[in-house]
Amino acid sequence: MLNYRPQKTITACDRNFWLALSLSFAIICALMGLQKAFSAEYVVQDDARQHVFWMQRFLDKDLFPNDLIADYFQSVAPAGYTQLYQTIANLGISPFLLNKLLPIALAIITTLYSFHLCMGLLPIPLAGFISTLILNQSIWMKDDLVSATPRAFVYPLFLAFLYYLQRQSLLPCLVAIALTGLFYPQYVLVESGILILQWGMGNWEWGIGHRASGIGQSPLPSWEGLGVGWKGWGWVASGIQNSKFKIQNSKLEAKNSKLPLLGLAIAVAVMLPYVFKTSDFGPAIALADAKNLPEFWPGGRSEFFDPNPYSFWITSKRSGFVPARMAIASWLGLLLPLLLLYPQKFPLLKKLSSRAIVLPQIALVAFSLFLAAHALLFRLHLPARYTTHSLQVLLALASGIVLAVFLDALFNWFKPAKARIAAVLVLLVLVLYPISVDRFPRTYYKTGKATELYRFFQKQPKDITIASLAEEANNLPSFSQRSILVGREYAIPYHVGYYSQFRERTLALVRAQYSPDLAAAREIIKKYDIDFWLLERSAFAPDYIAKNRWLKGFLSWDKTEDKLVLAVREAFAASQDATLPALANIVEPCSAFETEKYIVLDGKCVEGNG
Repeated sequence: MLNYRPQKTITACDRNFWLALSLSFAIICALMGLQKAFSAEYVVQDDARQHVFWMQRFLDKDLFPNDLIADYFQSVAPAGYTQLYQTIANLGISPFLLNKLLPIALAIITTLYSFHLCMGLLPIPLAGFISTLILNQSIWMKDDLVSATPRAFVYPLFLAFLYYLQRQSLLPCLVAIALTGLFYPQYVLVESGILILQWGMGNWEWGIGHRASGIGQSPLPSWEGLGVGWKGWGWVASGIQNSKFKIQNSKLEAKNSKLPLLGLAIAVAVMLPYVFKTSDFGPAIALADAKNLPEFWPGGRSEFFDPNPYSFWITSKRSGFVPARMAIASWLGLLLPLLLLYPQKFPLLKKLSSRAIVLPQIALVAFSLFLAAHALLFRLHLPARYTTHSLQVLLALASGIVLAVFLDALFNWFKPAKARIAAVLVLLVLVLYPISVDRFPRTYYKTGKATELYRFFQKQPKDITIASLAEEANNLPSFSQRSILVGREYAIPYHVGYYSQFRERTLALVRAQYSPDLAAAREIIKKYDIDFWLLERSAFAPDYIAKNRWLKGFLSWDKTEDKLVLAVREAFAASQDATLPALANIVEPCSAFETEKYIVLDGKCVEGNG
């Protein structure tokens, strides 16, 4: 099973065996996620509540009429992503069902491209297995792929791009770029950056005095291809220069020079519609305005800024450089430059393809776009998006190469029996690692427990609007297919045209729910045509606001001139008194439906009181 030594011929059987193992792990993870997806009647993936709920319009065009939230999320959905769900919906398949089934297909495609890409860099099946194993572990430690939202497609599409770029397959590579633009446009910038470096690198290579022959046995890569010279990798470059390697230069083949230029042309073409697209919900929020909103600070809905520089620049999931929650073995990929300094001790490096130059290129492009996104906040959206996915792919590939090279070296350092035992132990640790990971795989599926409440709203007309500050309101568009006025899940503050309206609604609702005068409630019902008002039975308890996941974030903000912050604080202060708000006094006469935890008020009844 460990027949991967360089002096042995790699057979198709060897390759298929390790590929099958790679696919098996990916499928097992996907099936574990699928089990959670169908564990109850009402289950939805966390981010699907934003990006998929509105697609129920594909099955019933009368759903969510004049719905600000649905219209916004439909407007920001990439064209390819929307078209895929709509095409499947035309076959009568629910968008939510497709959302649950897609991850297994995406996982398989990701694994196939990852394995073959690694094989193109180092033609050792074990390296391909290890890299895909580590990548799948990292992917399933977070909810990117399982969400089946636009960012889930970045893994198969980015890997497809790298694979076809490595093989210099012109048409498939161009298709991969176009599809990336249709599903996750941000990553066209990453792919474009790599193409620019590939075009400008001049195909510099370095090897051991001569070009190795055979599949995958081209010389080791020169870091000159970074486009920043030998010093681009600092101590690594100097170590290479001090070795017996020599620099070689060869001209780009005609087909090689075509691909970057045509790829960039496709990238420009696919991005132009986004550049010139006008939206009722734009523009992107300005940096100065974002800094004045509590939503962007610790405890806020879209926490971005952090007074701790380490958290802000390194670990934050939105502003930080380092991907969160990766398989520990991923970090072994950082050892690859070190191993390259000692080729005599790691002879398997002789099989490393010159195409491995793409690894440092990925890092350079990702870091450059990360800095650009910080400089242009929030016009390139979130900086972490440019490093999170690309570095996961990069480190998985590099760690697969490092471990394969290291395991091969064991057979030179120790007797075969001991080396084989050590190799098996290393592989067992890698395969069994997820057992030590809490809640693996992390799917973030939300199970709805208020089934009676969902069914009640399902029976109501399709054009109703429900007002609520309760956490359960976030589930109603998905489980009841009915519109809500506001909800924490949909409080996304990046586009001014959308969030200014959303925040105005939230402000009005907080004031109305906790006002001593019922006029505020009547006014919001009339203005937004509210049909029902959902309350938790504890909505007027003294500690309700302090425990509310959404509202409590406004209590800690120190700038009281913010109207929403002021309204939440006033509501909290009022809840500490014995006097109940006006809405609490009409709960009994206006109740339309009740459960053990919730009370639904009839909007017309509330409007007619007082």
